Parts: sequence; structure tokens; C-alpha cells
Amino acid sequence: MTDGQLYLVFGGKVSDPRTTDYVDTDALDTVGIYSSYEEAKNAWRGASQSKVDDAMTKYVVVCLDKLLDPEED
Repeated sequence: MTDGQLYLVFGGKVSDPRTTDYVDTDALDTVGIYSSYEEAKNAWRGASQSKVDDAMTKYVVVCLDKLLDPEED
């Protein structure tokens, strides 16, 4: 089931695990684009768990619709 939005899941090495300041944007790992938050969350969880021993790697879920139309709530 989709919720009408698109979600991007990506990650990489960060300079500080409390931030999303990625060290090398050329080396970001793009997990995928998903049509529901649930799918994106599952992909994020899998990617994050695969790097659980590396505290300096962080994955995030980004709602692409908010980037494409930032004035729409």
C-alpha cells in the first residue's frame, strides 16, 4: 500500500553521529526510493542494522515530496 508520497533512503559516514554532516557525499550509499513510509522504514532499518558496528555510519529517510514542493504541508 502506498501513501502517495515518495521516500529516499540513503546513508554514509558522518563526522559526528549526532548530526547528518556526511564526510564524503560522493560515497553515499543510496538504498532506494520507496512509495510508502513503511517500505522506506524497513529499508532504513535493514541498512542501519547492517552497519550497526560502525557508529560513524548513519542512514536516513527523506520525504522527497517535501523537497519537490517545500511550501506544501
